[in-house]
Amino acid sequence: MTELDSRQVLAVKSAWGLEHEVFLKLVKVVNELSYEIEVLLKEQGLSSAHYNILRILRGAGEEGLACSAIGERLLVKSPDITRLLDRLEKQELIERARSLVDRRIVTSCLSEKGQKLLAALDEPMKQLHKKQLEHLGETKLEQLSKLLDDIQN
Repeated sequence: MTELDSRQVLAVKSAWGLEHEVFLKLVKVVNELSYEIEVLLKEQGLSSAHYNILRILRGAGEEGLACSAIGERLLVKSPDITRLLDRLEKQELIERARSLVDRRIVTSCLSEKGQKLLAALDEPMKQLHKKQLEHLGETKLEQLSKLLDDIQN
């Protein structure tokens, strides 16, 4: 950290308090970690939102999910889920079908191509997360996980 960076941090600490400092650090860390993930996903023509939807649908199984149910499970809320689903359908990564019981409901499920893509991304994603966080060690990772749970609740 440069002298200027240190002064800026001290100014933030004194003006806004520790909570604000922690918030800014969280935002910075999330952005740095997310960037590496975005690079990996971009190689496959995906955004993190698309990847999140594919993982949600994999977890839903063959029955799939309605658009509203997908929206409830997204890590980062998006007001435009339909557009995201349209793109995934165009890439043949998901399939959509209208409900026979209620024609207003359209259910999305992972296609075979989508399943294969996710399977191909599983190991590289696991290795990336390991590279990003393993230096903390298991004890610190468990502590961090608990602290993040505390923030969320």
